[in-house]
Amino acid sequence: MKRNLYNDDHEAFRGTVATFLDREVMPNLEQWEADHLVDRSMWKKAAEAGIIGTAIPEEFGGGGVTDFRFEMVRSEEIAHRGASGATGGWGVSDGIVPGYLMALGSQAQKEKYLSGLAAGDQIGAIAMTEPNAGSDLQAITTKAVRDGDDWVINGAKTFITNGCNCDFVIVVARTNLDAKPSQGTSLFIVEDGTPGFERGRKLKKLGMDAQDTSELSFSDVRVPADALLGELDMGFIHLMVNLPRERLIIGSGTLAGARAALTWTSEYVFDRPAFGQTIGDFQNTRFELAELETRVDALEAFVDRCALALNAEELTAVDAAKAKYLGSDLESEVINRCLQLFGGYGYMLEYPIARAFKDTRIQAIFGGANEVMKELIGRDIAKRHKKR
Repeated sequence: MKRNLYNDDHEAFRGTVATFLDREVMPNLEQWEADHLVDRSMWKKAAEAGIIGTAIPEEFGGGGVTDFRFEMVRSEEIAHRGASGATGGWGVSDGIVPGYLMALGSQAQKEKYLSGLAAGDQIGAIAMTEPNAGSDLQAITTKAVRDGDDWVINGAKTFITNGCNCDFVIVVARTNLDAKPSQGTSLFIVEDGTPGFERGRKLKKLGMDAQDTSELSFSDVRVPADALLGELDMGFIHLMVNLPRERLIIGSGTLAGARAALTWTSEYVFDRPAFGQTIGDFQNTRFELAELETRVDALEAFVDRCALALNAEELTAVDAAKAKYLGSDLESEVINRCLQLFGGYGYMLEYPIARAFKDTRIQAIFGGANEVMKELIGRDIAKRHKKR
């Protein structure tokens, strides 16, 4: 069926993204993967090309476009090239961090940080996960204690995207130890170079090799009162409010990845000869492609509805969880089964299906593990049922 999600503006943006990726990202991808770090110059070039900063208000140097479909177009072009590792940091610094600043930041914070992000001069990160607190954010132990006009932060974070490259990080910390974590957690902006703020190991991962991921530590990190982002002790609520967009970023990205894998595989199997015909001429191959494409089409219909709901500010946390869970599970299955159709070549990293196989495994884990997504969905079902 014809997909009616995009208009001419989205397609024009697609061309811009494609040109940028082919010129600035793909020639450097292998080196960045070897370095486990993307060169900072790429961020500046992306901002100049209008690839990042699109959702940041014009008064701060951004594009002023909040339409989530532009995020989806960018994801599709990235997935088509197998470049998610090199551009994964955009999802945080450009897709998530600006949302917190726009919704919660003071005018001074917006001017300082949004302008830097829009220009590509600054890279942002958000530090939620701790060594003993992943999807269970209420288990965090990092704390911030008031000392005169300042806050003093102590704790450790891990698995932080852009942890090496970031110029500032939004830190989730306990500010009221006597209250429940959901009622005593706050957000703070900590800048690079602040005494006591240290970056730990640049973590080596199963996939997403070019995306820098690291440990962060905070040892008596002193920040001024105006480093508080949002309301005191309301950090957990602030996080929950932003989760629908964050999880739809993952969900739409998994749709793009699954669709890309099907495209690569269809092109390969109908060109690869075997036993006097192409691999695609075998009924088993056609059945595999038929099943996977049908399911991806169904996912697309749901994700497209979620995108329009988000634009209308109607997307619920539960529906976003469904998109994240369904998409990441299906993407992994699609890529696994498509790789099989490539045979031995599917195991070679020169083929994008191999890179996708290792890059996409994390999708079912970050942004809240899929088991947590199921729990959220299940609780909502139980709540609705008990109301009857």
